[in-house]
Amino acid sequence: MAGTLNLAGFAPRSHIYGPGVRFALWVQGCSLHCPGCWNRDTWKFRPRDVWDVEALAARVLSEPGLEGVTLLGGEPMDQAEQLLPFLERVRSAGLSVMTFTGYELDELTTPARRAVLERTDLIVTGRYHEAERDTGLRWRGSRNQRVLPLGPRYAALVLDEANQFEVVLDAEGRMEVRGFPPEWLSRL
Repeated sequence: MAGTLNLAGFAPRSHIYGPGVRFALWVQGCSLHCPGCWNRDTWKFRPRDVWDVEALAARVLSEPGLEGVTLLGGEPMDQAEQLLPFLERVRSAGLSVMTFTGYELDELTTPARRAVLERTDLIVTGRYHEAERDTGLRWRGSRNQRVLPLGPRYAALVLDEANQFEVVLDAEGRMEVRGFPPEWLSRL
């Protein structure tokens, strides 16, 4: 199954899941099950939106003007082996990789997970802690989580703490809110 990735969904052009314009991919399946997680629909390890790695890479690379790809979940490290050929393909095209994981760096010890780290430029680590929830943080949901550059590409990144969200309307007029909207918007 190394030739396919099981996704929960994707956003071809996002401005809130990392530096620049990014292709955000939510993987399906998570072994961590953090209490209070807002992506519980991505926990089950069941086929949802299964993509051939090459077809997915081609879809990503067809999107003009991208800075990179962001992996979210679910838990990307639970599909580490399947992610490797995809990451090789998008990195060889010059895109950066940002990975959100509930694991700490010292927990990522399998060869496949270490290989994903080697292909990641920027990572958010740590389980979501509901008691430390803070929607004012950039790219994180709780104060225990860390944003770490893993290579030279984002080594000089200065992280300004500011909440971000985006509202996307599709061709049929359906609205999707991504990120952490302010309370007043949640009540609409």
